[in-house]
Amino acid sequence: MKEFYAIGLMSGTSLDGLDIVYARFSHSKTWSFEILNSQTIAYSEAWKQKLSTAITLSAEDLLSLNTEYGFYLAEKCQEFISYFQLSKVDCIASHGHTVFHQPKRGFTLQIGDGRAIKTQLKLPVVYDFRSQDVILGGNGAPLVPIGDELLFSEHDACLNLGGFSNVSFRQGEQRKAFDICPVNIVLNFYCEKLGKNFDDKGDIARQTLFDEKLVQKLSALDFYQEQGPKSLGIEWVQRYIFPELNHLTPQQAIASFTQHVAREIAKICNQYRFKDVLVTGGGAYNQFLIESINQLTNTKLVIPTPAVIEYKEALVFALMGVLRMMGEDNVLASATGAKEDHCSGIWI
Repeated sequence: MKEFYAIGLMSGTSLDGLDIVYARFSHSKTWSFEILNSQTIAYSEAWKQKLSTAITLSAEDLLSLNTEYGFYLAEKCQEFISYFQLSKVDCIASHGHTVFHQPKRGFTLQIGDGRAIKTQLKLPVVYDFRSQDVILGGNGAPLVPIGDELLFSEHDACLNLGGFSNVSFRQGEQRKAFDICPVNIVLNFYCEKLGKNFDDKGDIARQTLFDEKLVQKLSALDFYQEQGPKSLGIEWVQRYIFPELNHLTPQQAIASFTQHVAREIAKICNQYRFKDVLVTGGGAYNQFLIESINQLTNTKLVIPTPAVIEYKEALVFALMGVLRMMGEDNVLASATGAKEDHCSGIWI
């Protein structure tokens, strides 16, 4: 049996913070894992501002931020290694922070230069996991299905409720996956207008009436009529979602969008007749959202341990880094729409 020790770094679109996970992966005929240490480092207001406005920067300023954020990742990773006294690290796999994601135009950009991490930590680094998939005609997302296939295949499907929701499931001989709808990237935006980071347990949505006509209007958007593979980015949210919600109070926007999310997710569960679905990401703690989905489907929603809820994405990127170093495919074409399965990421 082979064992690998890897660190995964993940910065989500909802700007909750930087997720860091240290895991042991074991491989014989199948893969298994153990999360040994994990931590979320909340972004300072300055870093939240830098990352949330990166999409508006000039080319020069964006390149500067790419390097600066790379050194930030290196610093936080070094602090993590020192705090937990980690002696064995086979690789650091860094997703970076997504600024642009427009696969139909042939590009995606995750900032956080891996060379800055490598220079500071003197450890193998794998980064830029999405670009190659876009070059191969794929959506560059979702990438996590490789982890669902290798680590969580006992469930009918895996549902992530992060900045966006995405689902991954096996259909015949292939793993299918696609983005369902935005989640926390929208909900947290309106929570911040109320001085909150997120809708704790979904209490704001629970206590507020939603706008039925608006929910139906959102469900009629073209994206929801398309079949997967398909993926979403912040640009789509800014163009199609915020203009529909901005005339509401923040509370009404949160309530209406929570209902929208519940309906879109339940629709997918019912369409594919999932018996059980593993639910991870920050939205797994949104009790009202989970209850709302449950009211609309017979699919059993499985809520795992907090470590898996919060760090599954970072865990899978750590696995992807290991697979990259092994020369094994770590991106599934059936999930992204690329021409072929491939081994992605820059390894330095």
